[in-house]
Amino acid sequence: MAKFQYRMQSILDIKYKLEEQAKQEFSAAQIRYQEETERLETLRKRKEAYLSEMRTYAENRLNVPELERCNQAVAIMEEKIKEQKEVVFRAMAEADKARQKLNQCMQERKTHEKLREHQFEEFLQGLNAEERKEIDELVSYRYSRSEEGD
Repeated sequence: MAKFQYRMQSILDIKYKLEEQAKQEFSAAQIRYQEETERLETLRKRKEAYLSEMRTYAENRLNVPELERCNQAVAIMEEKIKEQKEVVFRAMAEADKARQKLNQCMQERKTHEKLREHQFEEFLQGLNAEERKEIDELVSYRYSRSEEGD
């Protein structure tokens, strides 16, 4: 019996590897995005803590140096938050780009798998046709032998 061999198996293997690589890149981009988002949230919490501290100083006693220190800290936190938002935006864009690349790799792999399936079906049809031909020849041979014997 003939063995099926996909003509473009090496290309399909490469597509599998490219897809796996794209999955890893996407995973790394997602992790980076989550880390940067957590950093942004930490900065926001620190800013809120400084604002709370500033309110406490303003309510309890008028401590001008401490109020000024908190005010400067809030301004610094606002600048850091602004910068971190840009970092988060870039990380999100990288994650989206990695997702698109992964989707493209998956689509290419699926296309090659469909081609492989189609080629395998053609191979099976060829085997079935060959088997039917052999059976027909065998039946014809037996029939002609039985006719000769009569």
